[in-house]
Amino acid sequence: MSFVPKIYKNAYSGLSPATWWLSLVMLINRSGTMVVPFMTLYMTQALHYNIAKAGMVMAIFGAGAICGGFLGGKLTDKFGFYNIQLSALLCGGTMFIVLGQMTDYASICICTFVLAVLNESFRPANSTAIAQYSNEQNRTRCYSLNRLSINLGWALGSAVGGFIASRNYHLLFWIDGLTNIGAALLLRSVLSPQRNVQTPATKSTSAPRQSGKSPYTDKLYLFFVLLTIMFSYSFFQLFTTVPVFYRVGLKLTEFQIGCVMAVNGLIIAIVEMVLVFKLEQKKKNLQFISVGVLLIALAFLTYNIVPGTLAVAVVSTLFITVGEMLSMPFMNSFMISRTNEHNRGQYAGLYTVAWSVAQVIGPFTGTQLANKYGFTSLWWCIVAMSVATAIGFRYLQFSVEKRNK
Repeated sequence: MSFVPKIYKNAYSGLSPATWWLSLVMLINRSGTMVVPFMTLYMTQALHYNIAKAGMVMAIFGAGAICGGFLGGKLTDKFGFYNIQLSALLCGGTMFIVLGQMTDYASICICTFVLAVLNESFRPANSTAIAQYSNEQNRTRCYSLNRLSINLGWALGSAVGGFIASRNYHLLFWIDGLTNIGAALLLRSVLSPQRNVQTPATKSTSAPRQSGKSPYTDKLYLFFVLLTIMFSYSFFQLFTTVPVFYRVGLKLTEFQIGCVMAVNGLIIAIVEMVLVFKLEQKKKNLQFISVGVLLIALAFLTYNIVPGTLAVAVVSTLFITVGEMLSMPFMNSFMISRTNEHNRGQYAGLYTVAWSVAQVIGPFTGTQLANKYGFTSLWWCIVAMSVATAIGFRYLQFSVEKRNK
C-alpha cells in the first residue's frame, strides 16, 4: 500500500508556488460564496418579494455574468491578469456589501447586475493566470487544483451560509464582501509583480497586436464554445431540477439529498488530481471530454431505466462525478491550447460566457420542461443533448487532428 502515498505525492508535485498561492486565493474567495446560493430565499423571506421578482433578479445576475465574461476577457488582454483579478475582487467585495444595504427592487436589480459583471470578470483573468503559472506538462493538474479549491470553498461557504442565513441574511453580504477583499489582499501580498517573479509587471508589447488571433474568427473554438454551452446546460440541472426530482420523484429526505450531493465533492477532492496526473500526458483532451460527457448522459439515463430510490441517486451521482472529472479539467486545457499570451483573456472570457449563458437558460428551461411534461421527458431530453454533445466533441477532435497534420 506504500504506492498510494507516492501516487498522491506525484500528483501534487511539480506545481509552481504561484499556482498554490492562486488556489489559496480562490479557496478564500469561494469560502465566502454565500449570497448567490441564498439570494432567492433572501428576496422572498427577508425582503418579502414574490418568487417571480426573485427569479428576475437571478436572471439579471446571469445577464451581468455574460457581460462580465466578455469585458473581463478583453480587459485581461489589455491590462494583464493580475490587475483584473485584484480589481474584480476589491470592487466585487465592495459591491456585495452595497447590495446588502439595498431594499428597493430597482436598486437591487441594478446592484445585482453590476456585481455580476465584476464577479465574472475575475474568471477569465484567473484562467489566464493559471496558464501563466503552469507549463504544458502540468497545466491540466493546475486547473484541477483550482477546481478543488472552488469545490472546497463552495461546500464550506454553502454550509456556513445556511447556518448564517437562518439567523441574519444581511450578514451573508458582509461575509461575502469581506472574503473577496481578503482574497484581494492575499493576492497582492503574494502574487503582485513586485513579490512574485512569475507575475508579469506589465503587458508585453514586444509583439504586434495582430499576433493575438481573435477567438471570434477561430471556427473550431467557436464550435467548442457551442458544445460547452450544451454540456453546461445539462450540468446545471444538478443544482436545480435534480434536487427537486430527488425530493418529489425519489422521495428522498433533505438529509439524504445533502449526503448524495456531498459524495460528488468528496470523490472529486480525493480522486481528481490523481486521475488527471495519470491522464494529462496522453494528450487526448477531446477524447477524455467526450467520454466524460457520455458518462453524464448515462447518469441521467439511470433516472429513467433503473428502479429504486436512494440507490438510483447514488449510482447516478457516481456516473456524473467521473464524467465531470474526465471532462472539465480537459475542457480548460483545450481552451488554453488555442491561445497565446496576447489573446488568452478573450478566449477565457468567451469560455466564461458559455457557462454563463447555460447558467441563465439551463435552470429556467429545465424547470419549465419538468413542470409541463414531467421529469421523465426532461431526462430523455438531457440524455439526447448529452449524447449529441459527446458526438460533437469527437467530431471536434477529428477536425483538430486533421488540421494539425
